[in-house]
Amino acid sequence: MTNQDFIKRVKLISDETRLQILQYLSDNGTKCACRILEALNITQGTLSHHMKLLCEANITSCKKEGKWCYYTLNKEAICDLTYFLHEICKTKENDEQKCCCCGE
Repeated sequence: MTNQDFIKRVKLISDETRLQILQYLSDNGTKCACRILEALNITQGTLSHHMKLLCEANITSCKKEGKWCYYTLNKEAICDLTYFLHEICKTKENDEQKCCCCGE
């Protein structure tokens, strides 16, 4: 992941509504847009806007079935963000790379 990719993704998830969407999908798995709307009490237009951005950044994915959209959290993309930060935290001790946070 490049620095620019990391910055783009962090900016996207720093929005409160988008973060709530990600937390909801993390807790509940793949969900229809209608369920996300109910859970977060937002408008369809607001959800569409946020989901478009999250899908374009590959943080979520969308599967269409008829007129319904089902959204899933791309956990690999979230792990990539974590890994990027983990690599920043690594320090060199006795010729071994170890994370200053967790020691791994």
